Amino acid sequence: MRAKAVDLKTSSHPLLGIALKVAATLVFMFMAVIARGFGDTFPVGQVVFFRSLFAFVPIIVVMAVSGMRLGDLKTTVPWSHARRATSGVLAMFTYFASLKYLPIADVTAISFASPLIVVVLAAFILGETVRLYRWSAVAAGFIGVLIMVSPHLGAGLSEVGASTGVMLAFTNAFLVAFTMIFIRLMSGSEPALVIAFYFQLACTLISACTLPFAWATPSGSELLLLVTLGILGGIGQLLMTNSYRFAEASTLANFDYAAMIWAILLGWLFFSELPAPAVYVGAVVVIGSGLFIVWRERQLGLRRAEETVEPG
Repeated sequence: MRAKAVDLKTSSHPLLGIALKVAATLVFMFMAVIARGFGDTFPVGQVVFFRSLFAFVPIIVVMAVSGMRLGDLKTTVPWSHARRATSGVLAMFTYFASLKYLPIADVTAISFASPLIVVVLAAFILGETVRLYRWSAVAAGFIGVLIMVSPHLGAGLSEVGASTGVMLAFTNAFLVAFTMIFIRLMSGSEPALVIAFYFQLACTLISACTLPFAWATPSGSELLLLVTLGILGGIGQLLMTNSYRFAEASTLANFDYAAMIWAILLGWLFFSELPAPAVYVGAVVVIGSGLFIVWRERQLGLRRAEETVEPG
């Protein structure tokens, strides 16, 4: 018997959804630390392969604990999985590639464009109501993102690598936004483990195709780090996928900003990297925009709840 997807209203457990999303950002940031530490040691396809293959470890463990069997992985929406996997695989490649050129904090700062894009996509794809206040906050947020990347926008030939990293990071932001929407569309009918399983399967198979063309044999310690990177990726994936069952996509998107705290802290601890002043200024603008969106929607939600209460 297939494990049934929990059918919960997205507004029923918003705090749980937020907690899961924040935890996912922390786990993914430790994964980024490992990838950043590799530098040019390993090809991107090889990093994606280990990230995807060993992400199955926590997924299989959770499947076993929950009593799921292989038959429970049967899906009636293969095209939805293909769509989510396509955007997710491309996002993973561009993310790890950007870490070769930019510090973790810079890549994270640019990723803040993703939640803003989600708000736009949520309006047109999910049919979520986005009001003028939220559109204004989105516009302000994009200005903040531009401020954060301004040190790289005027980079000359001596910083071609940084410019490449910015382009890769921006591409990743768009792909992640689409992935978040696709997960949201599937989460009402597909269990989180099924979504995560097919995503990791697609990533593993696609990245494996690159190995004959680009491979670097890791040492024992490097192999351990590659395996750890994959396990962390699987844990983060489960946390993130489950978070969308309990809160609106456009609300959860704002809590990606917690990643900036982890990025600055871990970047400084492991690589002695600190963001440029423009990154801090832009981050304040973006985070302020996100917090305003959360506050505004909470007020409107309370108002709608009061309007639905029948007079006694």
